Amino acid sequence: MNRERAGRITKNGARGGTRAHPVALAERLELDSALDGAIRTISKAVRKALPPGPLRNVLHGVPFGHPVHAPLTDLPIGAYCSAALLDLFPGTRRSSRVLIAFGLATSVPTVLTGLADWSSLHREQQRVGLVHAMGMGLTNLLYGASLLARTRGDHGTGKALSLLGLGSMMAGSYLGGHLAFRQAAGANHAPSISHLVPLGWHDLCALDELPDGWPVHRSLGYIDLFVLRLGDEVRVLADACAHLAGPLHQGRVVRVHDEVCVVCPWHGSTFRVDDGAVVDGPATSRQPAFDTRTSETGMVQVRPV
Repeated sequence: MNRERAGRITKNGARGGTRAHPVALAERLELDSALDGAIRTISKAVRKALPPGPLRNVLHGVPFGHPVHAPLTDLPIGAYCSAALLDLFPGTRRSSRVLIAFGLATSVPTVLTGLADWSSLHREQQRVGLVHAMGMGLTNLLYGASLLARTRGDHGTGKALSLLGLGSMMAGSYLGGHLAFRQAAGANHAPSISHLVPLGWHDLCALDELPDGWPVHRSLGYIDLFVLRLGDEVRVLADACAHLAGPLHQGRVVRVHDEVCVVCPWHGSTFRVDDGAVVDGPATSRQPAFDTRTSETGMVQVRPV
């Protein structure tokens, strides 16, 4: 690579570049520790207000099988965009007010679900997420002020405030997209196993190699596995936690409702070892599980469920 080509890449690249490209700015946020003090304080407060339990699981989306924050954002964003469109036409003042009020109302569950998810992310994700939340918070303030101005009959000011809110929303939404698509917050980090493993049973290890009641790491080809022996029975799950790929074999084995579960050491996601079902979030996706059997020679064999 010649020097001219290298310089061109440096100028256009996302990290360390000089251009104010949106991706470059977002990735700089990932590395900026200026907000870490605020992040620690807010995260601690959110976790204290939302301890593990049914409410937090609903906010994460555990009963629904995937995070609910992203779908909920469609409601206020759709309402605000629709109000901005109606503002271009005569005779739509009442409709615009209704849409803005709807957007403000639906932003409440959207904010709550976002806070729950954000409090259980990696620090780099939290940095981007906090600025995203600040942008969306400013959006709601501007639209709230717009609704107040419209209610008082000052429709010109109301429309101007809506346009400012629309700009803030676009910037905040871009960071939300970066968080979801570039940083994979909310994505399932436990890949499906069935298409990665050939059909049939596969030798894993000898039963007497496994400590009883203590999780260990084993590999099936290039696939990392969580393995737990319970007497003569063996339970096997994909080792990378569905939430953010934490190593389950380093987690705690606990009993929840008289069922054996494993707690991820990173963010506390809890899975039933029998079938990988989510017991407590922040994970919302089931952990891939394996059928197991022990051969006559004492070899533990596995196959994907």
